Amino acid sequence: MQMASQVAKADSACAACRFQKKKCSDKCLLAPYFPQNDPYKFLLVHRLFGYGHVVKLLQDLRAEQRGDAVCSLVYEARARDRDPVYGCIGEINDLQKKLQEVQSRLVSTEAELAHITVQHTNLLNVITGYDEGWDPSFHIASPQESQDTHEYSDPHVLDPLQLWEPSIFWS
Repeated sequence: MQMASQVAKADSACAACRFQKKKCSDKCLLAPYFPQNDPYKFLLVHRLFGYGHVVKLLQDLRAEQRGDAVCSLVYEARARDRDPVYGCIGEINDLQKKLQEVQSRLVSTEAELAHITVQHTNLLNVITGYDEGWDPSFHIASPQESQDTHEYSDPHVLDPLQLWEPSIFWS
């Protein structure tokens, strides 16, 4: 049984050892991060950083930091593969532009919301007759007044039904 697991272990060299065409030992530094079933991941990292630099970098780090370091190396290698000129910086710039656009839309939406709120408040003040600078000579016609007379000679009397336009709310 042990012999079968050792043979399987020898056949399952990590992607880094396979690429280097050497045997993968139990103490292989790259084996946990570059499994044999994802050789492209190691190929990208190797192409950008080189085998020796990756090994040296991982040796200089504590064991708990190595996983994050490999993730960063793989991310940067994939970004450089997609955009050979700018790499990660190009992606960062694109994300910053998108963030600025979203912030700009947020500011305009907040301004539009404030404008609509002011309009709503003003409309309610006109309908209810409440205004901080309310003139007592200016009043809204009561429903009884608006039913009795449809023609107003007094310019200070307003009919609430004439002020309210349904198209504002349903357009």
